[in-house]
Amino acid sequence: MNWLAHAFLSEPDTEFRLGNLLADLVKGKDRARMSEAFLRGVKRHQAIDSFTDGHPAVHRSRARIEGDYPHVRGVLVDIFYDHFLALDWDRYSAEPLEAFTASLYADIQSRPTALPEQLRPAVEAMIAEDWLGSYRHPAGIETALRRVSARLSARVGRDFALEKAVSELLAHFDGLRADFAEFFPQLQAHVGRLSEAT
Repeated sequence: MNWLAHAFLSEPDTEFRLGNLLADLVKGKDRARMSEAFLRGVKRHQAIDSFTDGHPAVHRSRARIEGDYPHVRGVLVDIFYDHFLALDWDRYSAEPLEAFTASLYADIQSRPTALPEQLRPAVEAMIAEDWLGSYRHPAGIETALRRVSARLSARVGRDFALEKAVSELLAHFDGLRADFAEFFPQLQAHVGRLSEAT
């Protein structure tokens, strides 16, 4: 799952939500300096990813992608699933998406967290450009894919051009949406059990 789902499946605590959102970006010594709530959010993120990676509907979605994306199909599906969550938000939440994202952004801005300096621009851009709300539109997904592609390209040293994969979302839209509709309530139930256990 990508940023919107991780934010949605968090406890209503700003630090916890940031841990769940940013777990893949805060590593090593930086992670060790974070608050207990942030680290609990990281654990939630890891539990969500583990459940997602093993789910048959997610495997089916990855198999639907026909382009030359052998090592990043999981990344694409994560981002495509945020599109379906945003698109069908009213099915999963009584709070409108716009209200949810506005509240989340306000909480982050009103309660500064000691984030690693290199992450501040991304968090500020997420708020200023409403990344989470933009996932409702294919253009927002294309932009998200471009950002991920740039991050991967900087790390690996070759161009991924993942933004082109928005064509996969559009080509397999109905099947991917059906996979998500099967998967997400089960993920919600799994996260609910995790919350009850803590």
